[in-house]
Parts: sequence; structure tokens; C-alpha cells
Amino acid sequence: MKALLERPVLVLNRYWQPVHTCSVRRSLHLLCNGQAQVVQVEGDEKFQAHDLISWIRHSDGHPGGDRVRSARIGLLPPRVVVLTLYDRLPRLEVRFSRRNVFLRDQFTCQYCAKVLPETQLNLDHVTPRDKGGRTTWENIVTSCFRCNTRKANKLPHEVGMHPRSKPFAPRWRPLFGLHADGAEDESWRHFIAANPAGARLSA
Repeated sequence: MKALLERPVLVLNRYWQPVHTCSVRRSLHLLCNGQAQVVQVEGDEKFQAHDLISWIRHSDGHPGGDRVRSARIGLLPPRVVVLTLYDRLPRLEVRFSRRNVFLRDQFTCQYCAKVLPETQLNLDHVTPRDKGGRTTWENIVTSCFRCNTRKANKLPHEVGMHPRSKPFAPRWRPLFGLHADGAEDESWRHFIAANPAGARLSA
């Protein structure tokens, strides 16, 4: 049950544009409070939005599959929800943060290619600050402690350590910010593909 409650759910604003993801647990909380409706993603009534009562009826009419159960009801876990009031549009950039750099680099040291937990990673200025390097997407990479210490405040060519991938400002999509094991649901593709080509959105 715990794993089911933590599955990712795509969240749309009231204009049906993807804004972020949340857990099944959070989506059901929003549904119960009337702040969101569940979007049906299959069947003859695909894309119909359900409030809580309607989703209970829909779940009752479709036996089988995973269920979020209480003493009286068993609900199908939402896969997409639409917020009833939230009408803000996604912002234009991914927020620069330590964790978002790790996510961009997939928790991989850009010098030795080791994939490590967040607690064993650090940020490295490719061009050190004392040599004019700035703290920006284009000059920061993920590094392990060992490589970070070895490179110190030297330029890449001075120590023979070059990032495996050129650092860049990532383009947002609703999956940005999910752990590596957060699988994209096939039902999301219609909504994600609906974004204008090249749009840069915010996490």
C-alpha cells in the first residue's frame, strides 16, 4: 500500500497544462478537499474529470487492478489530476538549486562517473570562483567528495579533469524532480506533448 501511495501523479492546472507531479497520497488529499478532480485516462469516457463521488462510482464500476482501500471503499489510484482553482502558468526556468543540479546530472559524478547517494555528492565549479567562475547552471557540475578534493580550485586542463557532459540549464518537464525510479506513466504523454515545442517551464 505504501508503494502505491507514493506513485507519481501528473498535476494539471485548471487550463489542463502540466505544472508538476505529486504522489497518489497527495492527489487523493486534493480530491477529498475538492481542490482537484481525477482525469479518466482510458475507456469510452477518456478525459472526463471526476470529483470524489464520481471517482468512487467509477472505481466501483471497474473491478480489478490496484486499489487504495479504506474500511468502506476501494479507489483506483489517480494517474492524472486537474486542479480546480490553480490557474498559474508554469514559469520559464528550472530553479537553480543543489538538488536540481544533482537531478540534472542523475546523481552521477561528472568526473569519475560514479552514481552515488545525495549525501556523498557535492557541487563543483568547473571554472573556480577565484578564477572568475560563476555559480550558474553552465559552470556547476555534480562531483563526489574525492574528485572535488582532487580538482580543488584548478581549471580542468590544469588537472586533466573535464566534466563528462557539458553543464547546461535543463529544460523543465513534469518529470523533472522525480527520483530515477519514478517511472513516467504512458497516460501522461498526451498532456506532456501538448506543451508548445521548445517551451521552457519551471520545476
